[in-house]
Amino acid sequence: MKHDLIVFAEDWGQLPSSTQHLIKRLTPNRKIIWVNSIGLRKPQFSLHDIKRIYNKLTQPKTVSTFSTSTAPFQTISLKTIPAPKTKFARWIAKKLICYQLAPILKQAQLHQPILWTSLPTVADLCGALGEYAVIYYCGDDFNALTGVDHVTVSQHETKLVSKANLVLAASMALYNKFPQHKTRYLPHGVDFQLFNHSASRAHDLPNNNRPTAGFYGSLSHWLDYDLLNNIIANNPDWNFVFIGKKMFNKSPFFNHSNLYLLGEKPHKTLPQYSQHWQVSLLPFIDNAQIRSCNPLKLLEYLATGTPIISTPFTAVIPYKSVVNLAQNATEFSMNLQSIKTAWYNTQTADTIEKNKRLQQIALSKQQTWDIKAQQLEQWLNLL
Repeated sequence: MKHDLIVFAEDWGQLPSSTQHLIKRLTPNRKIIWVNSIGLRKPQFSLHDIKRIYNKLTQPKTVSTFSTSTAPFQTISLKTIPAPKTKFARWIAKKLICYQLAPILKQAQLHQPILWTSLPTVADLCGALGEYAVIYYCGDDFNALTGVDHVTVSQHETKLVSKANLVLAASMALYNKFPQHKTRYLPHGVDFQLFNHSASRAHDLPNNNRPTAGFYGSLSHWLDYDLLNNIIANNPDWNFVFIGKKMFNKSPFFNHSNLYLLGEKPHKTLPQYSQHWQVSLLPFIDNAQIRSCNPLKLLEYLATGTPIISTPFTAVIPYKSVVNLAQNATEFSMNLQSIKTAWYNTQTADTIEKNKRLQQIALSKQQTWDIKAQQLEQWLNLL
């Protein structure tokens, strides 16, 4: 009989994370209780945080029941103290969570449940929920995230790792942080069918007979805006499209006539953009967070077969045979012009480039979420 799961992760229904991709693909006959985010940082006095606090305090504990082809799961929102710092605050937060969860877990009658967490701040709950084992799935270097109390989160993570029976790391940089005897490397996968299957062109994608370079993801501090402003200014014959939530008050972009900020889009619609622009961009800045990351969009870009231009970072190096790496704006521009030439001469495109695109697709097909979930299932069975 399979272990059931108590999952602590981000709010269900946001852009699908690696945890969401993995959990919903696990074998049937497994009950799952999904607990929406209990927070990594103290809320700020901003409209976004005020709305989020209001929703968490006013919505009922059981938010929804979500069913997939593999398992039904109940999503729960709890009233709690985000990222508690003092011993007293942590004790209050623990008691508050246990008080709310206890009747839900009792009613669910879980079988030898595994406590799965993607958040270090769950450390204090280990051993308090009647779990059979603890899994820490680490997809980010939390000590490098902005807006996070690094000292407090680091303390939580150290405690969590000591309590965990299994640590899963999404990158080798993260893997090397943790005790080797209990850590397994589980890099991200891809929804290959979604991103490789032909999708219709998005209506708001520029259609002006110029090639388009695009990026989707949060427009946050990890993008190199100095680099991007130079590239956009130096390539007026290209459209530059950015899809995602703006994480800044004042735009870091200059007023470029060939720049298109399209805002957030549902995840399932992204292939309508990435399959129809001529270049996918990964313009990351070099910092601790990027050196530890394994961005989901890398494999998604690969699955479309669209050329990719990227700044060098650890996770992209294994794919350097099919990804165009560029150190600076000049190298980005050279790659753009080379790709533009091939785009205008589709009928006579270089055989090497065609083979590169096919190899790109083949590499991503070997990294599907289904394959990752099968590996995860084997590890779960050993607990």
